[in-house]
Amino acid sequence: MTRFSPSPAREKRKRVKGALPSASEVLAFLRESPSAVGKREIARAFNLAPADRPALRDMLRQIERSGAATRAANRRLTSGTPLPELAVVERIGTDEDGVPLARPVAWPGPDPAPVLQLADEGNDAIPVGARAAARLVTHDTGTIEARVIRRLDPGGARVVGVFELDREGGRVVPTDRRNKNEYRVAARGGAGAGELVVAEILAAGRFGLPPARIIERLGAATDPAAISLSAIASFDIPTEFPAAALAEAEAAIPVGLDNRNNLRDLPLVTIDGADARDFDDAVWAEPDIDPANTGGWHVVVAIADVAWYVRPGSALDREAERRGNSVYLLDRVVPMLPEALSNELCSLKPAADRACLAAHLWIDADGRKRRHRFVRGLMRSAARFTYEEIQSIRDGQRDPPEPVPSELVDALYGAFAALARARLARGALELDLREDRVVLDTEGRPIALVPAPRLDSHRLIEEFMILANVAAAEELEIRRHPCMYRIHDAPDPAKVAALSDFLAETSVPGLALAKGQALKPELFNRLLRRAERTPIAPLVNDLVLRCQAQAVYSNNNIGHFGLGLRRYAHFTSPIRRYADLLVHRALISSANASGSGFGAGGLSHPFDNGQMAAIGEHISVTERRAAAAERTAIERYRATLLAGEIGSVFAGWISGVAEFGLFVTLAKSGANGLVPVSTLPADFYDRREKPQRLVGRRYGRAFRLGDAVKVRLWEADAIGGRLSFRIEEDSRPPGGVRGSRRG
Repeated sequence: MTRFSPSPAREKRKRVKGALPSASEVLAFLRESPSAVGKREIARAFNLAPADRPALRDMLRQIERSGAATRAANRRLTSGTPLPELAVVERIGTDEDGVPLARPVAWPGPDPAPVLQLADEGNDAIPVGARAAARLVTHDTGTIEARVIRRLDPGGARVVGVFELDREGGRVVPTDRRNKNEYRVAARGGAGAGELVVAEILAAGRFGLPPARIIERLGAATDPAAISLSAIASFDIPTEFPAAALAEAEAAIPVGLDNRNNLRDLPLVTIDGADARDFDDAVWAEPDIDPANTGGWHVVVAIADVAWYVRPGSALDREAERRGNSVYLLDRVVPMLPEALSNELCSLKPAADRACLAAHLWIDADGRKRRHRFVRGLMRSAARFTYEEIQSIRDGQRDPPEPVPSELVDALYGAFAALARARLARGALELDLREDRVVLDTEGRPIALVPAPRLDSHRLIEEFMILANVAAAEELEIRRHPCMYRIHDAPDPAKVAALSDFLAETSVPGLALAKGQALKPELFNRLLRRAERTPIAPLVNDLVLRCQAQAVYSNNNIGHFGLGLRRYAHFTSPIRRYADLLVHRALISSANASGSGFGAGGLSHPFDNGQMAAIGEHISVTERRAAAAERTAIERYRATLLAGEIGSVFAGWISGVAEFGLFVTLAKSGANGLVPVSTLPADFYDRREKPQRLVGRRYGRAFRLGDAVKVRLWEADAIGGRLSFRIEEDSRPPGGVRGSRRG
């Protein structure tokens, strides 16, 4: 284990404002901090210049490897609370060294619960979110181990796969091809050959395939619904609502005007995709009549008042928190709330009175927010538009329907133009990422993959929602009320360095990153603009995306790097995101505390920092789970569409390099697949960095990140969503994309 020994001379040195702190000063700051902190908070506390942050990062990594940070945090957290011998723990993730982490479900002390290391041999069988009874043991180092006694969630480890009959009774072949095991079926539960199933893995014997019993049948693997069902089952996404939650949703009734603002005469409209199932936001705009704001706009963003129906501690609330968010697949939605709410009382349908929480927002001619005001209201949507419909009205191809005045559409786009100028001025990250739409036939089978249009109407709604989200975060800060922020950290410098190494190998003029530049979104935007209309533009966009940190939910605000915002929260989708529901409750509670009279419905729990942090971690995990399920389903649809083109040759580029092969992205469809190293032209290949490439030992042929290639489709596994390619022998890196430097 690495030990960190700070210099005695440095320890005695008087603190100088802005100077790099010593390790002991950092540890003291960690111990004394009332809540969890990160490198950004430490840098701010010690008033460090940007140039000192890499040195601070190195120091923190060394402290982390020594275990001192964990010991300091745990000693602080448990200093006044006796550690229980036994506790129910929930796995919350994994640290950088692959050690699974957990947190006690209930913690008796006033401080946040400590982070624990799971120490049993079966950690791989305990997924994030699963709970277990554990014995807690504190080591001299300050590390607290949770030694799992037994899992408390029903069932053991599971696998999703296809049941195949054989002479021994049958086996399950996993749909996830990363799982190289197959499982002998001990109990088939009536499953037939070729069925998609969920199996529980049983205790293995010493010889033969590990046993499993089938606990759920999902239908034929060739059925159109199999793709979505397997994605849902693979990521253990809950689909059945508890009876108590369903009963609460069914018992809900429409609200009256009561103490609400009457917004029913305001022609608010919803703008969503053609396949939207729920409508949780409506918009309206007009020129600001304030003579001091010439060219400015008054915007209203009205959001379904989910907090009125989903009260803290209720069965609906517990289930919404557990799910974290809705999951949207091509042929179905797994909603966060029962349909009686998500598709009915909380859906802003046209000509129906609906409870809402509305943000009045005033911006100037350059899109800068001047002021805002939140009200709890009763609204009636004037119309439901798709993105294409509202854009066609804007483009003069059709007239708006009668309830919607034509000047409203002009005002919406006028306000959007101002907000677009503000976005450009603050330098928000502008990635040009490919978005495809899978077209399904009437039976739910994929028949085509088409580029998804990116219209001004999409950007209009996006900018209106960002404006309202910023206002929500500002309102809670003004009222000194805890907020569940949406945060996005700056990119990891190591990833930026790798991007810089790649760019240095290209022959595109000006496509380089000077070392030492401050990491700002505009830095990446300049790269993206220079790469436009070059053969490697898609790859540069992808690599810039890979540099970025992952946005998460947290009560500890560090700002949003990608949007270029100092504060940001999710407020606009409480039907489908628990984070937004928490923000609604916080706004209602803070308004009532100030005497605004928002009404009791939706008051939030008085969460402490530790509870807020734990909820933020949990809903960040469920969000990643939903994104992974949606991405997996799309990959399987792509593979299904390509299954009929085995043997065809496609143009593409190398989008990843690994010791076991090359990842290739097809230029036309955007599909990704693997070229196994064993199929490359005969040679032994080594993986090298700077630039990333595979190089043949004998003949020196190099396959590098970004090289254009032609590949032949060798295999398309629709169930697993896996594509396998072979490099065509006449493939050559294209001139003009690479310089002359080789291997």
